[in-house]
Amino acid sequence: MTPHDPHDIKRRDFLRKSVAGAALIPLGSANAEENDSKAGKLPKDFSTDPVALVSLTDQIRCPRIGLGTGVHGGMRQCNLTRMPRKDALEIFQIAYDLGIRLFDLADLYGTHEICREALAGKPRDSYVLSSKLWPHFRSLPEKERPSADIVVKRFLKELNTDYLDLVQIHCAGVPDWRALFEPYFDDLEKLKQQGLIRAHGISFHSLTAVREAVSIPWVDVMHVRFNGANIRMDGTWEENAEALQAARAKGKGIIAMKVLGEGAIRDPEERRKSIDKVIRSQCVNAMVVGFEKKEHFTEFLNNASNTLKAMAAESV
Repeated sequence: MTPHDPHDIKRRDFLRKSVAGAALIPLGSANAEENDSKAGKLPKDFSTDPVALVSLTDQIRCPRIGLGTGVHGGMRQCNLTRMPRKDALEIFQIAYDLGIRLFDLADLYGTHEICREALAGKPRDSYVLSSKLWPHFRSLPEKERPSADIVVKRFLKELNTDYLDLVQIHCAGVPDWRALFEPYFDDLEKLKQQGLIRAHGISFHSLTAVREAVSIPWVDVMHVRFNGANIRMDGTWEENAEALQAARAKGKGIIAMKVLGEGAIRDPEERRKSIDKVIRSQCVNAMVVGFEKKEHFTEFLNNASNTLKAMAAESV
């Protein structure tokens, strides 16, 4: 993000008005021991900015909070593609202006073209693009599932970019997920070596799959379900937190999804509690949320900031 970017000025103005005095821990290290809030320790790079850049991998620094685009996604549709185009573009613009410049996309969601239009003209190094390829034999119009090389090069054209920061294989949950996913590993590694992607990983819909992936060196980033209410997750909160801590100890970057239960956590106080619990767990590097209205951004930033402000006070 350039120092003279006018969007940063808008973001700072919003933050002064809406979350003044807030503090956020960036959780930039992959070493969980460096982020041990229970011992009263905070990282040396502690930041008061709710969207401070954090290290997701050795090659990727991204905002602590990202825009998720897959709410009710499937067949290249989602809530963003179903709303009027101008409204969808405005969601991206609000996110960008607030510094929420991690954009979580997927072939399944159909959000590549909206993202391309929304970010047209903005410096490529001012935002982080993550997308996902779909290996399963359902939920896309085509029956064929081409190689990762073909699919990712299509993504690059759809997004009008020379590279993607992160490409993940989408939805590890079925018992035989490794047999389905591993054929893509070599192609994605080659694309990484060519500079067309900067990291590769997997999105998970099974605690068993998360545990299995901790020991797979190929996995740079893990995209996981994690919320304080334990909604739309399997296993207990403690079991999930333990698995994520093990992954971070192995150097994996962790992106949390469903922090608000994919909209199932409807009570404002329960949403606050979920955000508070996820942040205090210090199990994740970043969170992506399916914001769809400006007030969604405001509430989430306020809640996150209040938690981190309390954490800062507690560490004194």
